[in-house]
Amino acid sequence: MELKDTPVLITGGASGLGEATAEKLAAQGARVAILDIQAERAQAVARRIGGIAVECDVTSADSARRAIAQAREAHGTARVLVNCAGGGAARRVVGRDGPMPLEDFVKVVNLNLVGSFNTTRLAAADMIAAEPLGHERGVVLFTTSVAAFEGQVGQAAYTASKAGLAALTLQLAREFAQFGVRVMAIAPGIFLTPLLDTASPEVQQSLAAAIPFPPRLGQPAEFAELAGHIIANPYLNGEVIRLDGAVRLAPR
Repeated sequence: MELKDTPVLITGGASGLGEATAEKLAAQGARVAILDIQAERAQAVARRIGGIAVECDVTSADSARRAIAQAREAHGTARVLVNCAGGGAARRVVGRDGPMPLEDFVKVVNLNLVGSFNTTRLAAADMIAAEPLGHERGVVLFTTSVAAFEGQVGQAAYTASKAGLAALTLQLAREFAQFGVRVMAIAPGIFLTPLLDTASPEVQQSLAAAIPFPPRLGQPAEFAELAGHIIANPYLNGEVIRLDGAVRLAPR
């Protein structure tokens, strides 16, 4: 899909992978709308790239509906949705203090899996109702994780939520195929995002040791580069692409 003048939604675009993707797609001429709960930071990124920022809680049906409507009013119907909003802290299912509180599991699944589904259902409805651009109407991109496939100790909620996105990718690609809407996912490995920016050089070095080649942490710009290629390549559909330097994650 051609990005010039194309309306794009990026959730979680105020920082990390989402911010890098917003910069990349805006540089290619896209009309970028950043949907993020971090309103001030999103505004700063939007000003820098020439886009707009809309405050959005992806876990809320009403908030996501309002945010997408606001972006539509400013830029027109979005033809690309990049789901980058997400998070989660490591915690064992049964730890020293007993079982993990159920609300901790639910919170992560709601943010990563339900939140991405929420924005996708709304944005895809707009895409499906729009006129085709050539042979396609839109592209949806999920951000899953290598954690979906590695099964690390202490990441039950995060793993379950990201595995759900990986499974949803092919299902939605087949469901939306008749409308010309593609669905893809990127599974990043260990990336230098705000979560690791404050980590000591020793911690970063130990993490990089798990990556065979190149032996370093991933850069958000590399995620953005792949996102741009996925959007541009019309034959990519229904696949999860690992972007991880062939990382070997050891149990924690």
